[in-house]
Amino acid sequence: MSEIIMVNATGLACPKPVVLAKEAIEKNEKVKVIVDNETALENVQRLGTKLNCDVQSESQGGGIYEITLTRKTGAPIPDVSVSCVASAPSSGPFVIVCAEDKMGRGNDELGSVLMRAFLHTISQQKEKPDVMIFYNTGVKLTLQGAETLEDLQELEAAGVEMLVCGTCLNYFEVKEKLGAGVVSNMYDIAEAMSKAGRLLYP
Repeated sequence: MSEIIMVNATGLACPKPVVLAKEAIEKNEKVKVIVDNETALENVQRLGTKLNCDVQSESQGGGIYEITLTRKTGAPIPDVSVSCVASAPSSGPFVIVCAEDKMGRGNDELGSVLMRAFLHTISQQKEKPDVMIFYNTGVKLTLQGAETLEDLQELEAAGVEMLVCGTCLNYFEVKEKLGAGVVSNMYDIAEAMSKAGRLLYP
């Protein structure tokens, strides 16, 4: 019976668990890889399939998983590249960026209708964004009298942070009409976008 080689990849960021698993299975017939998150689990499983291995996985509880890779008798080991694909959203806030007061290109009137429908739908969803960012003509969505204001105020009341570009408000000379969100700056906007786990542009 072939010796099982153990690879402890807990606490390691992608692509290290995949790299260690690939190196081990290329030199041994049977490898057991221990990981501590579902993304690493799925990436190592995917690697095993690509390498023509029999793949068995077992949860050990507490977020720990053991993946056993067994090379199939006589099956060649293909030369595959190491890759990491997260099937679940990355850790970090969910951020929606409204760079315009319309949605899509083509007909402006239709674009306005679509944007209103989009923001209303977001306000009614159970999973709401953590942060919403408004710049360029997108700031017009946050103004008093805007048809989108009620939905944005509802989102804000639900705890959604809203950053509205102060430079843009000044450019359009509408700063005093702000009805939702807070006047923000490019530093805060860039920081929120760079830390986003999911970044959505409607």
